[in-house]
Amino acid sequence: MADAPKEDLLQLEKLLCFSVYSASHAFNRIYKPLLDELGLTYPQYLVMVSLWQEDNQSVRSIGEKMYLESSTLTPLLKRLEAADLVSRKRDPKDERSVRVSLTEAGAALRTKAEKIPTCILEATGLDLETAKRLHRDLRSMRNHLEASAVKG
Repeated sequence: MADAPKEDLLQLEKLLCFSVYSASHAFNRIYKPLLDELGLTYPQYLVMVSLWQEDNQSVRSIGEKMYLESSTLTPLLKRLEAADLVSRKRDPKDERSVRVSLTEAGAALRTKAEKIPTCILEATGLDLETAKRLHRDLRSMRNHLEASAVKG
């Protein structure tokens, strides 16, 4: 009996990475008008969400959560500081470390941002349980990819 023909996986519509990549672009198109109202870019929004969750974090801690290098994160934080949304100060316990805190304006911006997750969920067309399952699966996939990248 002849072997069944192998499926050709080298097609855009069959590449998992392309589905994630194109979904990311679609997310950006939905986020942009919502974040424009707040005067934030998507990476700035993620920093703000991290600080709304836990204020007064080190730059290193924020970078680890966002998978960003300090050299990428620092200019982003400078722009947030120029907009008076965060302040950066040397850690008195460790002069090598810089801590980032919300300003009053930064903390107040949270109220305007609270509608965003609901708007995004509605735009996906997913119900809450399906979205939670997908979120869990994507985190698991990311963790496996990170572990594979470390192994080389």
